[in-house]
Amino acid sequence: MTGRLEALLAEAFPGDEVSVEDRTGGGDHFQVTVASTRFEGLSLVEQHRLVYDALAAPLADGTIHELRITTRGAG
Repeated sequence: MTGRLEALLAEAFPGDEVSVEDRTGGGDHFQVTVASTRFEGLSLVEQHRLVYDALAAPLADGTIHELRITTRGAG
């Protein structure tokens, strides 16, 4: 599952640093980290909304039960 989430994030943030960790080993609790220049000048809420948008499908279908997000500007 982490591979699918990483692929979705890589598509949304091409060339940026993305990582996904399965926090519990159960395949539904994840820690996502994204470093992107797209975050420059955006509030934390706006940064996280971009990540949520990228993961909309697995969030909607219940694949992701819990999601922790860490974002930072790249550079």
